[in-house]
Amino acid sequence: MQQKTKPLKSLSIFFPFYNDAGTVEQAISGAFSIGSHLTNRLEVIALYGGKSVDDTFAQILKMQRKYRSLKIIDRTSNLEGYAVIKYGLVQSTSDWVFYTDGDLQYNLVDLIRLVKKQLDTNADVINGFKINRGDKALRTTLGELYKKLTKIVFKIPISDPTCDFRLIKSSFLKQCPLFSSNASICVELIKELQLAGAKFTEIPVRHRKRKYGKSNYKPFSLLIERFFGDLLLWIRLRRRYNK
Repeated sequence: MQQKTKPLKSLSIFFPFYNDAGTVEQAISGAFSIGSHLTNRLEVIALYGGKSVDDTFAQILKMQRKYRSLKIIDRTSNLEGYAVIKYGLVQSTSDWVFYTDGDLQYNLVDLIRLVKKQLDTNADVINGFKINRGDKALRTTLGELYKKLTKIVFKIPISDPTCDFRLIKSSFLKQCPLFSSNASICVELIKELQLAGAKFTEIPVRHRKRKYGKSNYKPFSLLIERFFGDLLLWIRLRRRYNK
């Protein structure tokens, strides 16, 4: 029997998990459920992003017993913080790559809306921007300031580079060298995709309070990490394109 045609030829979905034991099952089950409606060739990846203090890795292994095709990338020794997403991007094998945080502050159902937006616009990168942000006031305020500064300094084509809810055409990822080893990875990824000629679009996505655990970053430490990381990124880009 011929398979029903679905929107995407193939799709990789991955989550970076770190101290996320309470959301692993929901994230992976949701990925298989939602992804199966979007493609006939689905790859789901659990990216273990560091030595967690809870049983995150045990929960990932549990889910692999339930979903035999689940791919695990073990970065127990990770010292790059959120830049660990590089390994998920590189090891995804599909035509389209989607990733979001393993803490599930974003609603996975909104992935369907990303795909619909891609079909409507033929964009290469479909990015979310947070509405009704579920973080505390200080983190939200600093985040808004950072977004505005980033758009001015890097002239990126989207309003919310820190919204890790994005669908990317993998052919452009192959053209994007990523060197950041800290939280600046998101800005670097967006800028490199832009320089590679990718067409961008964005949609509002829901953002909610954490159901489990707490952030691995404190607001000011995250801002400082991004400041120095972005400074190094800016210098590197200037050197590359001003030769």
